[in-house]
Amino acid sequence: MIHIVLLEPEIPANTGNIGRTCVATGARLHLIEPLGFHLDEKSLKRAGMDYWGQVDYRRYINFEDFREKNGDPRLFMATTKARRTYCDVSYGEEPYILFGKESAGIPEELLTAHEEECVRIPMLGETRSLNLSNAVAIVLYEALRQTGFKGMRTEGELHRLQWA
Repeated sequence: MIHIVLLEPEIPANTGNIGRTCVATGARLHLIEPLGFHLDEKSLKRAGMDYWGQVDYRRYINFEDFREKNGDPRLFMATTKARRTYCDVSYGEEPYILFGKESAGIPEELLTAHEEECVRIPMLGETRSLNLSNAVAIVLYEALRQTGFKGMRTEGELHRLQWA
């Protein structure tokens, strides 16, 4: 199982989208407080559509609570400040991938303590960052690709027609 960890997420629509992506991929979502919204907000559920009730998520009062309850897992940290790209690491079978809050990212104290686990998504020029839910999807699907999309449907079906 892949674990997506959101450190102090601020925008409910992003978390709703990420929750939906977690349902589609079998990933577990970890939410580290403080959250910038309530989990019963309409915008969270609207972005997650009817999937929010199926999200496998855990909630923590702070980062230390998260580490204690998860046995101090190895975290990959997605940040625009990393020296390596998200494709340059091997995620393994049960990675925890940490994403920071939308306005500030992951605190630099955490990044410098875990330099080898920091990864970035390449971007052009002076682009500061991608939308959080897009960044999660990009890195999550690379981790899934590395394990051969185990247990996932890799072929689709047409509704009205048939493939040649």
